[in-house]
Amino acid sequence: MDEQTDFTQEPQSQPAAEAPSSEPPPPAAPTTPGPGGDASKKVAAGVLGILLGSLGIHKFYLGYKKEGIIMILVSLIGSFFTCGFSLSVVGIIGLVEGILYLTKSDEEFVNTYLTNSRPWF
Repeated sequence: MDEQTDFTQEPQSQPAAEAPSSEPPPPAAPTTPGPGGDASKKVAAGVLGILLGSLGIHKFYLGYKKEGIIMILVSLIGSFFTCGFSLSVVGIIGLVEGILYLTKSDEEFVNTYLTNSRPWF
């Protein structure tokens, strides 16, 4: 009663390689970053420009350290010599920049201020 192994069975077939589909590739990621991306800086920078524009905080937030330092120095030191006039001028500049940030589209904001690094207006 010997059992014989049947070697006549065909080996199990491997799955066939998938043929390339004629469907177009999925669309690329959107050009405007989503939440937490660069476009989300627009609202924060705009509000900082409107509220704290005379200190240049919005410049630091966007990564423009040199321009932020210029705004702080002109505001604080300049106002000592001009009896506060330079502080109000720099405050108006910050206000205008904050409004400009908020009125631009997300793509335009990212292209202008983050990609092309345009620090003023």
